[in-house]
Amino acid sequence: MMHGNFAPLRGAAAITGIGCAGMGDASGYTEMEILSLAAQRAVADAGLKMADIDGLCTCSASATMWALPVAEYLGLRPAFVDSTMLGGSSFVAHLLPAVHALLAGDCTHVLVCYGSTQRSGAVDRAAVTRMRQVLDPQPYETPYQPMQPISAYALATARHMHRYGTTRRQLAEVAVAARQWARLNPEAYSRDPLTIEDVIDARKVCDPLTVRDCCLLTDGAGAFVLTLAERAKDGPRKPVYVLGNASETWHRQVSSMPDLTVTSASRSGPRALAMAGLSIGDVDLACLYDAFTINVILFLEDLGFCAKGEGGAFVQDGGIAPGGRLPVNTNGGGLSYGHPGMYGIFLILEAVAQLRGSAGARQQAGVEVALVHGNGATLSSQSTAILATEAAL
Repeated sequence: MMHGNFAPLRGAAAITGIGCAGMGDASGYTEMEILSLAAQRAVADAGLKMADIDGLCTCSASATMWALPVAEYLGLRPAFVDSTMLGGSSFVAHLLPAVHALLAGDCTHVLVCYGSTQRSGAVDRAAVTRMRQVLDPQPYETPYQPMQPISAYALATARHMHRYGTTRRQLAEVAVAARQWARLNPEAYSRDPLTIEDVIDARKVCDPLTVRDCCLLTDGAGAFVLTLAERAKDGPRKPVYVLGNASETWHRQVSSMPDLTVTSASRSGPRALAMAGLSIGDVDLACLYDAFTINVILFLEDLGFCAKGEGGAFVQDGGIAPGGRLPVNTNGGGLSYGHPGMYGIFLILEAVAQLRGSAGARQQAGVEVALVHGNGATLSSQSTAILATEAAL
């Protein structure tokens, strides 16, 4: 059952500025420093000054009150703050609360930002894992010491292969397609040639996944500015409108997932499209959270690009690679562009670049509607957004 009157929300706000910093390896910089650089670039891109920002959405995997030092460091005094932490989907899920706040008149310009030095930082990752087991107990999994999150995604992969006959080659197609897109993106971290055999023969991490089925471990920061549609037209850039956004979560631990082959994207996707007043056939470009190769196959199915069980066939023979049936993760995705801990914000930045027509060699012709889909934890939280140019309003 769908809820709510979407009419006042559809297209009410637009993304007016984007920025990133420290992508790949940001050695010598802190997370806050690269976040600040990305934020300053996004604010300048929107034709604004930091003093114009009166709304803030941000969160961190390690700091529970992250919005407070971010506001302090950037010199902000936000009237609206959202630091809800849902894992990698968070920055997609921040869209709708921000739109509500703008429409309510709580604020005028919202900055959404994230930064991580997961690759170059000196944090003891093993110590963080031990602390998480205390602060975020997962009683049905932690006693068995799984290698999370990889073990969870390997479990979902094995189940999909068993139930639908999805093959290792089809999974590898996802990684190869991401690499082909990355080779068109000078900012991508991994740009060497990659074949299906390279993926399958790579070091096994957690059966049936190899290291090439897993996202990168990089640094990076991203930011964007959101404002009401009527104000957005005054900015220096072509506004990108938020037509729909919906978030859904069904579990925390993968062992509590009702069906390992169906994610809550199967609900967030239709809800976001309903708000946008569009169908899946209207989507020109998909930016899907590809923490692992199975993610893309699951989300293509759950969002309705193909039927359940047909995701493997959909990506086969370069289906989502340059020149394929659907452009997916045109920047190279988390598998080849970069993955700084939580990837959701970078999905939005790529969609905006494509909708603006500023994506360089990887630019797709005639992109008017982009679907962005974020994922958090172990297939736990899902958030879908429909972004579009003025032509789709």
